[in-house]
Amino acid sequence: MSQETLTRLSRRGLLAGGVAFFASAALAGPQRTLRPVARGGAAAADIAAVPTNARPVARKGAVDLIAAAGLAGQVGFVISDVATGEVLEVVDGGLGRPPASVTKALTSVYAMEILGGDYRFETRVLATGPVVDGVLEGDLVLAGGGDPNLVTDELAQLVTQLSDAGLKQVKGRFLVWGNALPGLKEIEPGQLDQLGYNPSLGGLNLNFNRVFFEWAQSGADYTVSMDARSETLRPVVKMARMQIVDRQLPVYAYAEGVGTDEWTVAKGALGKAGSRWLPVRFPALYAGDVFRTLAQDAGIVLPAATLVDDLPAGTQLARFESVPLTQMLRDMLLYSTNLTAEVVGMTATAKRFGAAQAMGRSAATMAQWLSERTGMTLHLADHSGLSDENRVSGQDMVRLLNAAGVQAELQPLMKSIVMVDENRRAIKDFPANVRAKTGTLNFVSTLAGYLDTDTGRKLSFAIFAYDPEARTQSLSSQDEQPRGASSFNGKAKKLQQDLLQRWAVLGRITG
Repeated sequence: MSQETLTRLSRRGLLAGGVAFFASAALAGPQRTLRPVARGGAAAADIAAVPTNARPVARKGAVDLIAAAGLAGQVGFVISDVATGEVLEVVDGGLGRPPASVTKALTSVYAMEILGGDYRFETRVLATGPVVDGVLEGDLVLAGGGDPNLVTDELAQLVTQLSDAGLKQVKGRFLVWGNALPGLKEIEPGQLDQLGYNPSLGGLNLNFNRVFFEWAQSGADYTVSMDARSETLRPVVKMARMQIVDRQLPVYAYAEGVGTDEWTVAKGALGKAGSRWLPVRFPALYAGDVFRTLAQDAGIVLPAATLVDDLPAGTQLARFESVPLTQMLRDMLLYSTNLTAEVVGMTATAKRFGAAQAMGRSAATMAQWLSERTGMTLHLADHSGLSDENRVSGQDMVRLLNAAGVQAELQPLMKSIVMVDENRRAIKDFPANVRAKTGTLNFVSTLAGYLDTDTGRKLSFAIFAYDPEARTQSLSSQDEQPRGASSFNGKAKKLQQDLLQRWAVLGRITG
């Protein structure tokens, strides 16, 4: 197992912490290719103006590019004109496939239109009695509002507000409320225990519901620590525990304790030193554990945290507001944070119906809303794209991208995709700008978004590659990187580049 090291402790660091392909398979689905480029004249001049280090793909057929990619499984795409909705080129665009994290683009549209770009999550501290001479004559309540991006430094701001108000002691209980959203121990069941991108979720989340595990060899033994670090703080966590055991596999194993996460790790896999983020399964208790430690450091004595199902009435003593939803979604699409997607999707559904729904039901509700909003047909089991049950076709993805008002909302949130040459060097002065959302699972690789040429033409596209047989086999393995997954992903990304560079050139000519 490779060692994992922490390079940055900022929110960005926490954020950053899926054919043999036969020619007959490529030709099996519906196809339409861009009309041929005439020799000479303006068309030839446009192609000649393309940067010399761009890949020579403009005159190659898309089907040929797919066949040359050497991808096992299924590959399909759709490219269309945003203004007219005309489909310019399509290969097998009607088949529903797992969209992976492209699902987050769907969730972004849903959240923006239901909640609005200025929406903010809030986390509060309440008191059920009066504060007299620094002593709270009642219970102190840490009340989550669902904020998916809350980190330890921000939790500490709540403690600072309490300290500044003169609070020193709580006579009653320290209560933690995390039921603003229905809780879930993991977003996608069946995945490896240690995957930090598959955490729990609920109404009180901290550090993307991950704990930082660090180890270092000391003689024949190891020193280990579990903490809740963010940019400036690293409080020790008591509710997540790690033991090193003599075994080969599994590398990590998880057991649920009474409000605790009990981990073991194979000694032979550790090497000399390393670190990684691990998911927590009791997010509200995790936040309460960290809050109590921060309070003690500030001179505020608190008892151990107790979970409550119902939010007690009380007076607000402290409050923290998240960044606006627009900024949160931009980070979500850039870093592909699954927790953020699930929380904002479920929060949007809760606003629509006046009550929160479980993740799967909320995802189905979102799918119905998207169908009514854009005319697309889809099936969603989550809001993030982790589920293999999600299905979206390329033509329906493009239908959403072209729907009235969607480009103005979505394109500014999307990541800029750099065009590169065969040596992976950025192509200077490329005649198009690509903004899109990527999606990656083992043996699933997707990309969907917008391509704007330097002539002003706006195109939308969706590219889905999926090897269902290899994907099924990978789910039963104990390997975080199953054999062949990296190669599949690399080939798929090269094909994405080839297709985008082809469309950038031909989009200038045919517009």
